[in-house]
Amino acid sequence: MNIDLHCHSTMSDGALAPRSLVLRAAEKGVDVLALTDHDNLGGLAEARAAADEAGIRFINGVEVSVTWRGATVHIVGLGIDPANRELNVGLESVRGGRVERARAMAASLKSAGIEASFEGAMRFAQNPVMISRTHFARFLVESGVVEDSRAAFRRYLVPGKPGYSPYDWTTLANAVGWIRGAGGAAVIAHPGRYSLSAAALAELIAEFRAAGGVGIEVVTGNHSTDQFRLFGALSRQHGLLASRGSDFHAPEESGVELGALPALAPQLDPVWRGLAF
Repeated sequence: MNIDLHCHSTMSDGALAPRSLVLRAAEKGVDVLALTDHDNLGGLAEARAAADEAGIRFINGVEVSVTWRGATVHIVGLGIDPANRELNVGLESVRGGRVERARAMAASLKSAGIEASFEGAMRFAQNPVMISRTHFARFLVESGVVEDSRAAFRRYLVPGKPGYSPYDWTTLANAVGWIRGAGGAAVIAHPGRYSLSAAALAELIAEFRAAGGVGIEVVTGNHSTDQFRLFGALSRQHGLLASRGSDFHAPEESGVELGALPALAPQLDPVWRGLAF
């Protein structure tokens, strides 16, 4: 089966509405899809209805923003109950600071000579409370400051560059606890994106497992072929289940199309074996 357990809709920083996203996934040959919007469950009902319509299987998901030792990491929750009160309250607390952070990002960009970025980014945020760096990147592309979203993140919006504003999200223990409490499996998202040493990554994995986390993304649109092998080896070394997800955001932006990822290596234990779909 072609399984994609990480993608985003307009309920967070994706460019496609949940229904359109699911129909595109079905068109691209995806058999099982999880919608994992950032800190938000609002698109799951629409996505599930579209999956039923398209004849593909659907898994409720979320991607929780975490601050770990000063760095931002993301934890994907798969197979969660979207009605779980503790999860919903927790996600609401995480969402609360996004607009404040966006205004600080806009002020930083203004100091670099880029005007009206808050208003510009908001035009791309169909769910305004979920405004993010991706929306600022789209504004920077639209306004001609950069040629594409990758350049926006390379030259702006990251630590040490104009447009970046640090923010404390939730803790690793909270994120994993909310996911587990909602009946889900917690997975470390795209570990290759984090600027962590091998020792720090091992410590993150140890804390994650101690909190009840069970999986790590091995095959993802954010990883190179070498990283597929590296994180596959780490999943086996640390007793973690392996996940596969495109991290698809938009047709023009994402590193890989829905349904286009290579398969997990056969020696890995897939996280979806424990999921109901």
